[in-house]
Amino acid sequence: MSGAGGIALPGFDSDTALEELGDGRFAAEMSERWWVGRGPNGGYVAATILRAIEATEGGRAPRSLTVHFLAAPRTGPVEVAVTVERRGSRATFLSARLTQEGETRATALAVLSENWGSTGFAELEMPDAGEPGEMHAIDPSTRSGRPNMLQNYLVRPALGMKAFSGGEARNGAWIRTREPRLLDAPLAAAMLDTWFPAPFVKLDGPRLAPTIDYTVHFRSPLPPVGATPEDPYLISFRSGLVRHGFFEEDGELWSADGTLLAQSRQLALLLDPPAAESGGDGA
Repeated sequence: MSGAGGIALPGFDSDTALEELGDGRFAAEMSERWWVGRGPNGGYVAATILRAIEATEGGRAPRSLTVHFLAAPRTGPVEVAVTVERRGSRATFLSARLTQEGETRATALAVLSENWGSTGFAELEMPDAGEPGEMHAIDPSTRSGRPNMLQNYLVRPALGMKAFSGGEARNGAWIRTREPRLLDAPLAAAMLDTWFPAPFVKLDGPRLAPTIDYTVHFRSPLPPVGATPEDPYLISFRSGLVRHGFFEEDGELWSADGTLLAQSRQLALLLDPPAAESGGDGA
């Protein structure tokens, strides 16, 4: 895989790689290739934490992950410490803490579980986003303000209006990793924090939008049955309220055949650039 100017880019697995240190501790490296503003993309941080959680409790599928972003990590080494809070016969509850130079940067709670039954229903419908069509790479160096994080994907805008157009606070895109890769839970967590915040559609200009907390619910087996590394996925986002400097955003991740794979919700700040001095993930 090559990036702008033919420069080879590492893949998602390389950027979320872990070194096991023992006693539930893992070493990782925050790559500036995933930067948004002054820190790493929150979905990338969540994916790195989830990879450590999965390494601690193999064999059970992630069902829920919630991450609180206390402070933006810097480029370089971090440590993720995972604790099994309770391991039941069919479900495991875990907590995790990402630290850097002795300071806690993010905390997380997760549930991994076996299947509990086959009864169910599905009334949610995939948004009408047309066909995936031809997706393209985004080179952040060609336009000021584009986050480095976008270089890791191929995308095609598919839902809603452009940022700062004054339309409804909803948007979305077809997406896949720039380096072909099967979708798993960590990558789903990263993808659901990829697109520009839905409230940006209504605004008249860019803002900083650091995430405070981020929850992902995994609703289908990952990778999807019959999936290939080149498969595109639809990410869809909407927001309904901005108040006291906070906004919520709900997200969905769909396969091209209309299967809902994961849902997300995050609470984030909406700040004028000079006001953002602390907290959050810098997304």
